[in-house]
Amino acid sequence: MNNFGEKVSFIWSVADLLRGPYRPNQYKDVMLPMTVLRRLDCVLEPTKDKVLEASEKWSGKGEGVLHGKLTRASGASFFNTSRYTFEKLKGDPDHIAANLTDYIKGFSSQAREIIEHFGFEEHIAKLDKVDRLFLLVSKFCEIDLHPDSVSNIEMGYIFEELIRRFNEASNEEAGDHFTPREVIRLMVNLLFLPDSEVLTTKGIVKTLYDPASGTGGMLSVAEEYVRELNPDARLEVFGQDYNSQAYAICGSDMMIKGHDIHNIRFGDSFTADHFAAKKFDYMLANPPFGVKWEAQADYIKREHEEQGFGGRFGAGLPRINDGSLLFLQHMISKMKDPAEGGTRLAIVFNGSPLFTGSAGSGESEIRRWIIENDWLEGIVALGYEF
Repeated sequence: MNNFGEKVSFIWSVADLLRGPYRPNQYKDVMLPMTVLRRLDCVLEPTKDKVLEASEKWSGKGEGVLHGKLTRASGASFFNTSRYTFEKLKGDPDHIAANLTDYIKGFSSQAREIIEHFGFEEHIAKLDKVDRLFLLVSKFCEIDLHPDSVSNIEMGYIFEELIRRFNEASNEEAGDHFTPREVIRLMVNLLFLPDSEVLTTKGIVKTLYDPASGTGGMLSVAEEYVRELNPDARLEVFGQDYNSQAYAICGSDMMIKGHDIHNIRFGDSFTADHFAAKKFDYMLANPPFGVKWEAQADYIKREHEEQGFGGRFGAGLPRINDGSLLFLQHMISKMKDPAEGGTRLAIVFNGSPLFTGSAGSGESEIRRWIIENDWLEGIVALGYEF
């Protein structure tokens, strides 16, 4: 991949500027939002003057009219009406904090909402106070993250590698955040290959959902597959995640691609399902392994007891220390009826959900329910290196 390692190494080296005022486990709180901001800045910079002209011309004509004119001027699904760019921020080092704040507030509402999930504004004053903010902005001006130079797929790799390095530096697990692309490609092939004839139909529109979307890697690879198979096809992607940083990265990526940002939602898929009434053509997920669902237990148990098979968790409840099978039931509840075309889904598990639980246990009853309904097509075992 062209320049992938070079760009990751550059951003990683910039993080050294934080040494002292920040601990290693805090670096990502600054570096991830700065990377997203620079990416958005590179996307919008070529049309910046047009946006400012349109803002001046159409201001006062009504919010709907203004939004449409500014979006058209930017050439993207978002815009920024601040007079600043990263390059212009460098021109006034004495007011870098106020100007950067102004720059962030200049984004259109959907973009601003995504950026706010990083919680970055609370770091601006601190970075300025310790004389790091101007240095950071100046350094990020040296890297070109425009989609013409860094594709969306490559940008996804960059984010995932940065998250992995930051988590390793702070002794945290990276498994909740990303799935190896080789695994995603395998899952996508298994999902789409049987539907190749349908997917090559001119103008076909299909939907795909990931209830633990993280930074959006699965959504991006699936979209790339369909686009390569049939440029006339459209894959509408939907995702939800309750990690603020992962949601913000995924949201910004989908926004740059022109997707409806309302299809990427923040929140717990179990207790705040934003797609409760929706069914999907395809689903992919790599839910966290061995994560307790203690915090959601009251909600899930109540749905199980009160709604039974009319809800999502009628088949049974797994033991409290691993919610993987809850994700699978959640996904099955969003499958289309075969008469409507049906649904294909793929999910990543460790070995536990396949074997844990004796006959009559929650895990056993969930597995029995799946097999008796003839929903299981296959199981693929991966090597330990994955």
